[in-house]
Formats: sequence, structure tokens, C-alpha cells
Amino acid sequence: MADIVLSTLNAKYIHCAFGLRYLLANLGELKSRACLLEFDINRRALDVVEALLARRPKIVGLGVYIWNVAQTTEVIATLKRVRPDVTVIIGGPEVSFEVEAQEIVRLVDYVITGEADLKFAEICRQLLDGKPPAQKVIAAELPELNKLVLPYFLYTDEDVAHRVIYAEASRGCPFTCEFCLSSLDVAVRQFPLSALMEALQRLLDRGTRQFKFVDRTFNLNLNISKTILQFFHERYTPGLFIHFEMIPDRLPDALRELIARFPPGSLQFEIGIQTFNPEVSRRISRRQDGGRLLDNFRWLRSQTGVHIHADLIAGLPGESLESIASGFDRLVALNPQEIQVGILKRLRGTPIVRHDAEWQMIYNPNAPYEILQNKLIDFATMQRLRRFARFWDLVGNSGNFVETTPLLWRDTHSPFAAFMQWSDWLHARVGCHSGIALPRLVELLFEFLTRELGLEPSPVAKALWLDYRRGGRSDKPACLRNYVTGDAEPVSPRSPVNGLKRQARRLVRGTA
Repeated sequence: MADIVLSTLNAKYIHCAFGLRYLLANLGELKSRACLLEFDINRRALDVVEALLARRPKIVGLGVYIWNVAQTTEVIATLKRVRPDVTVIIGGPEVSFEVEAQEIVRLVDYVITGEADLKFAEICRQLLDGKPPAQKVIAAELPELNKLVLPYFLYTDEDVAHRVIYAEASRGCPFTCEFCLSSLDVAVRQFPLSALMEALQRLLDRGTRQFKFVDRTFNLNLNISKTILQFFHERYTPGLFIHFEMIPDRLPDALRELIARFPPGSLQFEIGIQTFNPEVSRRISRRQDGGRLLDNFRWLRSQTGVHIHADLIAGLPGESLESIASGFDRLVALNPQEIQVGILKRLRGTPIVRHDAEWQMIYNPNAPYEILQNKLIDFATMQRLRRFARFWDLVGNSGNFVETTPLLWRDTHSPFAAFMQWSDWLHARVGCHSGIALPRLVELLFEFLTRELGLEPSPVAKALWLDYRRGGRSDKPACLRNYVTGDAEPVSPRSPVNGLKRQARRLVRGTA
């Protein structure tokens, strides 16, 4: 039983609710009266409500994000029908801006906007003392990070064994990219480094091998970046994996030296390119040194074993399809292991809306609020881009087709045009399915490459066979049997860390 239940709907089981752990850690004397319940967005609302009410709470606090707002709204509506006496408090980035028009806000008792690490405890004390706040929407003051209780001790043994462990050395971002909520931050604030390092050491001692730092600009402060990288390098053991989001044009020699020491596949850098178009970058207030970006990117690919996850955004104001295609082709030439083609989202509170009239930006009114069309890209073309992104993730990013994917553009100068041709063909064949079984995808790729593009079947079959075995498989798809003879052992070792299969596949080398 618990007077206070903290909960959220995570996008996947493997994700942990980092923000809720901060709230729980900072409840002070109320911590013993609280508990944390996590679900994922596929859980039925009725089942979530049943689990919440089984704890007999007086207060339910829910974290609301762009990926769970629809499901959380249903949970709250149901909970309030069954137990209107339970006080519901919501917070999170999705309900920190433009709150007046949101249905989920109408349903709840209180909304805490901003960083609620300390404010949530304050409101709970008032409620339990019978002195409820007078206002419904409560703005949280920015907490001093040195006064926060760090939440890392709240990761359970199950979290450590099976889920992503999130960490942060700082909050805020110095940049003003208009599509991002971080553009609203006042300044970058650092956590006390000694306390963070002690917490990370305890997690390592407990067997944690996968860390994801959520800092928006991990390499902004050189001394802190060096200290954390040195910490992990000195304690490296096989299977350790650390993810950072990096500023692409800031990689001084002192950081390069450290990064180059890490074994292949142990570091992952998320590098936000977003656009190579300088005019579009200026329009959305994004500062980026293109020359340094390219130099750093090439160095990372040629001199280190870093796994690079690079981001592009389609649908930015004033960027044409031709400009998107050119940017994608430039990024393919830089050869990152993954390219995420994201569709522009209108996050609540972001200044990207100032371009709506001039560039005729039309967004989906429902989460995740993706762009539907604009002045330069009509709805039909935006749909093609959306399918392109989905199929690219299925083929180009999955690690299942490392050898085969480049064959799609072997005889063309534009990987974007070639992959769009494949995407359009695949959509015509299978419809809008987001998931295609791997053996079926092998068959479709073989058919497209040999019949539509006219490539020789034998080398195509050998590339597909090597890729198919890369994931540890040995059952030969029927379409390859006439071109690849004999049996073969799988060529992929087991992924050293849970949830990192696509990264591990790219480290595999073998022969067809």
C-alpha cells in the first residue's frame, strides 16, 4: 500500500522512467509512503488503473510525454470515473506548455510544469496535510542541481540486468534550435561531478553495462566530458556500452585522444545533423560549423570504433525535397552506422510555430504532432518520406543488411533516390505494414535487386546470405538456395549487452 503512487507509460519495457526516479528520490520524509509503478504504452488502460488502485493511493503522479499522452489520457479518464477522490497530478514536457487547451489537463487535479524534482514533494506535503494548493497549474522553479538527491540507487536489480540505465551530468542546452524544447532552456547547469561519479561506480559494481546519458550537449564542457570518459575507460570490461549525445562540430584533440582508446562498439554517439542546408539552419536558429562537423565525422569513422547514430529531420521550414535528398546523400557518404530520418514534430512550446504562416506548415493535431505538409512538400510527398524513414530503419539501420543495402544504389549517384525507389516499390507490394518478417524481407530485396534493378543474382544472393547469417541464423531462405550452395554456421556472436543487437551486427565480419 502507498499514499503516493508515481507512474508512467514507457515507450518500451527496456526504458526506465528516469524523471520519476528523481521525484521519488526527492520526496524526503514522504519516500516511505510512496512507490513507483511503470508500464508500457501497450498495456491496456483498464489494467493500468487496476494496478494503480490496488496500492490504495491518495495521490497518483503521472509523467506525460509525447509518446504516451493519448494512452495516459485514457488511464486518467478511467481512474477518475472509478475513484474521483484520488488526487491526480501530472507533469512532464508534454504538459509543461500550452496547457489550457489539453484534454488531459481538464481531467486532472493539478499540473506541475517544468522540472518538478522538488516541487512534487512540496505539493504532496500540502495535500496530505489537508492544505491543497489554490491553483491547478503550478510552475516549478528550476531546482539547484546540487540540492537534488540523485536517483541512481532506485534502479532495481531487474533494471540493471534488463533495461537501459539513464544518467545525466548536466541539464539544459546552449543552442536555440527552434524545433527542440531545449531551445527554451535558460542555461546549461552541471550536476556535482563527485556525487555523480560515486553513483556511476555503484552502478558498475552492481553489474550495470549499458549507460545512456541524456545530456543534450555532453561534450560542451571539456573537463567534465574528459572526466567521465576517463572514468569509463579505466573501468572498461567487455560488454560495457555508453551512449552520449554529442555536438557534432566540437571535438578537440583532448577528447579525440580519449575516444580513440575505447574498443569498437563500446561508445555510441548520437550526432544531430538535422540539415546540411545552411539557409534552413539559419532559419531555425541552428548554429553549426559545417567544416568542423565533416572533419570530426570523418575522423570518428576512420580513427575510432564509435558507433554513430546520425539524425536528419524532414519537413523543416523552407527545405525542399531536393535539399533533403542532398543532405541524405552527403550523410550516406560519411558512412555512419545509423541514419535516423525523423519527421518534423511540433512540440508544445517550441518557437518553430513562428514559421507556420510563411511556410504553410500543417501539423497533425494528434501526438506525436508530425508535419503533414508544407509550402514545398505536399501531403503525398510527405507520406512517401514517412515511409522512406520507416523502411530505412527496417533495412538501413537494423544491422540486418550491412552488405546488401549499398547494392540498392550501386549504379546510381544518389542513395536517396535509389532508396526512395525501393521504398515506393515495397509499399506497392506490402502496403503500409511497419513490420515485415526477416525471411520475407530477404525475398523482397532479392526480387527488387535482381528483377527491378537487373543485378546479377549470384552476388546479390551471397550478400543477402551473409547478412542473414549475421544475426545468428542458419536457415537458408528459399530464394537464395539456387545461388548459395552448402550449409554454413551463423557468423554473428551474441550481442554482449541486452538490446544492442543492431550495434553488434555491424561488428561482424564473415564470408558468404
